[in-house]
Amino acid sequence: MSEPSTTTRGRAALSERLSETSALRSLVERTRGPRLGIERAAKAVSVAGWAVLVVGLVAWVAGRRLGWVELVVLGATLVTTFVAALVFTLGRHPYEVSLRLSDRRVVVGERAMAGVIVRNAAAHPVLPARVEMPVGAAQIGFHLPGLGAGEEHEEIFAIPTSRRSVIQVGPVRTVRGDPLGLMRRGVAWGDPQELYVHPRTVVLSSSAAGFIHDLEGRPTREVTSADLSFHALREYVPGDDRRYVHWRTSARAGKLMVRQFEETRRSHLVVGMSRNERDYGDDEEFETAVSTLGSLALQAMREEKDLTTLTSHETLRAVSPGQYLDSLTRTERDGGPTGVVSIAHQISREVERASMVVLVCGSTVTPDQLRAAGAVLPVDARAFAVQVVSGAETAVHTVGVVTVLTIGELSELRRGFRKAERR
Repeated sequence: MSEPSTTTRGRAALSERLSETSALRSLVERTRGPRLGIERAAKAVSVAGWAVLVVGLVAWVAGRRLGWVELVVLGATLVTTFVAALVFTLGRHPYEVSLRLSDRRVVVGERAMAGVIVRNAAAHPVLPARVEMPVGAAQIGFHLPGLGAGEEHEEIFAIPTSRRSVIQVGPVRTVRGDPLGLMRRGVAWGDPQELYVHPRTVVLSSSAAGFIHDLEGRPTREVTSADLSFHALREYVPGDDRRYVHWRTSARAGKLMVRQFEETRRSHLVVGMSRNERDYGDDEEFETAVSTLGSLALQAMREEKDLTTLTSHETLRAVSPGQYLDSLTRTERDGGPTGVVSIAHQISREVERASMVVLVCGSTVTPDQLRAAGAVLPVDARAFAVQVVSGAETAVHTVGVVTVLTIGELSELRRGFRKAERR
């Protein structure tokens, strides 16, 4: 009989422990809301707020024990101030907040506006608050007045666009706090939005961009069975397109003869830009180089020509003008050993049938580097370089096989290409 009794007692103890564990879990779950509230309140208290509370409690306790009325009054005042600051942060944020950008893409210097609309979604009035929002590296804010039920407040502000960049706007935060800054409690609304400040570009003429406008393109030495440039006749083989059978010659020769063509080459513009910070004298030179790259690429897209653009760190996809400028907006100077010579090697390895190669660089690139870059470029491609030199006059000269156009600013690019054509 002892064994069943022991088993029964073990089961009872296990049941009791499980019951205690279940009750503990239930208690923890019931206190979860208040605990989260306390955690949020603790995070809302600033360093100054904790200092006021601690000094107030110490002064009040010390005053009571030492019998110093002044310390008791000081402690009570500080604790009361802390409690009053706490009252400012209590309550929900019953708002509906929306952030709107006038445009997601602008050019450097263009006007960019944003608007924040805050609506009181509660059925009762709400106290004044503050609205804060990051705009790039800066922080903006404005006072939100008290709003009645269903009322809304709109604030419009301008976004600086003096430099090419991707500016992150938002998220919007509504903040409640006391005037002394002892406590601040904020709620974020929505996701941040990106504003692309594109580089400036100029429109170039087709000839200035180096495009070839021959109707038949440039014939190559490669022979194909279908193209525009006639080369010779040969005997028909199974699989040839019968549209190219030359019937008169076939009748004289007594066998089928078909036309054979030279494969023509479409105009293919390749633009490579150095991102090496050592290749530029200052930031303005690099910005002009980026604008030059964008101007050439956009012209090729308008002409629906084959285009490849790359930097010393990546190849930029030319899907559409907007997306291309988006990627160009993120381009920054970088260190490393790569420069114009490395770009020329990359073009020779990766780009086939380039008809014109344009290298874009800054003032610190030497003639020897340009000569070395031209030496490794494809033989059939025309080699060109745009060298940005701050304050320099527009000039054209030749370094090895490379025609070098020197410009001081973006506005000279179009005139510089026209000057290069006359050489």
